[in-house]
Amino acid sequence: MTDKLVIALAQMTQSVGDLAANADAMLQWRERAVGADLIVYPELQLIGYPPEDLVLKPALVDRANHELDRLAQATADGGPAMLVGTVVASQGVLFNVVALLENGAVTAIRQKRELPNYGTFDEKRLFAPGPLPAPIDFRGVRLGVPICEDIWFPFVTAHLRAEGAEILISPNGSPYEIDKDDRRINVVAGTRVRETGLPLVYVNRVGGQDELVFDGASFVMNGDLSIAQQLPDWEEALVLTQWEKWDGQWVCLPGALHELDPRPADIYNAMVLGLRDYVNRNRFPGVVLGLSGGIDSALSAAVAVDALGADRVWCVMMPSRFTSQDSLEDGEACARLLGVRYDRIPIEPAVGAFDAMLADVFHDSQRDLTEENIQSRIRGVTLMALSNKFGHMLLTTGNKSEMSVGYATIYGDMAGGYSVLKDAYKTTVFDLSRWRNGNVPSLGLGPSGPIMPERVITKPPTAELRDNQKDEDSLPPYEVLDPILYGLVEEELSVEQLVARGFDRDTVARIERLLYIAEYKRRQAPPGVKLGTRNFGRDRRYPITNAFRTL
Repeated sequence: MTDKLVIALAQMTQSVGDLAANADAMLQWRERAVGADLIVYPELQLIGYPPEDLVLKPALVDRANHELDRLAQATADGGPAMLVGTVVASQGVLFNVVALLENGAVTAIRQKRELPNYGTFDEKRLFAPGPLPAPIDFRGVRLGVPICEDIWFPFVTAHLRAEGAEILISPNGSPYEIDKDDRRINVVAGTRVRETGLPLVYVNRVGGQDELVFDGASFVMNGDLSIAQQLPDWEEALVLTQWEKWDGQWVCLPGALHELDPRPADIYNAMVLGLRDYVNRNRFPGVVLGLSGGIDSALSAAVAVDALGADRVWCVMMPSRFTSQDSLEDGEACARLLGVRYDRIPIEPAVGAFDAMLADVFHDSQRDLTEENIQSRIRGVTLMALSNKFGHMLLTTGNKSEMSVGYATIYGDMAGGYSVLKDAYKTTVFDLSRWRNGNVPSLGLGPSGPIMPERVITKPPTAELRDNQKDEDSLPPYEVLDPILYGLVEEELSVEQLVARGFDRDTVARIERLLYIAEYKRRQAPPGVKLGTRNFGRDRRYPITNAFRTL
């Protein structure tokens, strides 16, 4: 029986569905873990997470078995054993599992017990729950291996403690959310360690997967609730943790404690990493976006440059007769500060063509929102033409406040392949813009100085689709709108509950109505980075046809 142990934590990225590449990367990281007894990988690292319905293909499960055998055979060299997350099929159902590989064989498999089925997670659709797991005997040490959600509830860890587990090792696929670091460490890990008295190893992945972003931030918490290791957020890391048994209790010796990003740096880096991996893994040469001179497009362009580099970002100003001189100057200044390609394509010829084309049909009608939306759709068609011709993905620039109330044009400014602001309220956009103008993100490839003129932040927001238009002509001020939306969306509050907080009843009722009737637009919106607890698409799933109102 050993009284010392070296456990390597592999905080790494993934490629969903590319099992051979994932296995190769795991073997490469194992080669780097010289001196480790065991290397631990994130949840479902072999196939990628979340696999969604891809995991229902029998061919994927067969390939997972093949690659797991290849990984197991590699451990015959006497190097570190491996704790590998994968999927296995048994009696016609699938299980999310962790397998221990050592001495050239699969020596233990433990199934995930608690399957999350809320928010972004649909694991009960895919997997069957396993039994309460027994500890794994590894070189005389009894390891409890609760998989991700298993540590959010007390049942699994309590069972493992009762069965003699000495160290808890939790492989995770935990997506980023605002303020989640504190919940992971203090609310979840701290509670489980306090209940069991056992040290806990928390291993998370990094990288973007469609709308989800994984921030890493793995850690080790000792039985006295002290943090022995804190891995960085947003980047891959391999750390060898040193363990000793003192008076019958396993203790992780102190190591590096990386400081995690505060807000809003964490939000900004989530956007950067999400966009970078989405563009690169889908093999786009770069992105193209409309640069209007407003704050949303300016921030979107900055995130794109920080994610991809200026040479892969193409900004296009598409002025109409309603575009102000300030917007023309501000758009060009943003492009110059970011160092991107910048083109100006006026849309007036197309607007005139549509006016002429529709004149006979519209002759008895007054100009209204229809003509405003035509302008937006002309811009969408123009940008999609550039995307089709040159291959760049079209980046949309709408924020969550606009998407909540339908203040966006379907098939117009909503057209595109991805949105970094999809889950960012307008007030968050202002915060991020101010922050980025004075700071350089740790992941950023962009300039160290300001990325937009101060006037872009301070001038009243406007769509500039008619004379003297301002957002506040149609919406409450964003400092009023956003708290109402947060209450309706994130907190699922009623109109009366928000009125009790001091908001005007008629205003809240109107915003609730706008929120519900815009659902059909959001169903057709592109994916975008998830930041909060209730993003549109993966978290919040409302019926389009819906007569319910709380007032």
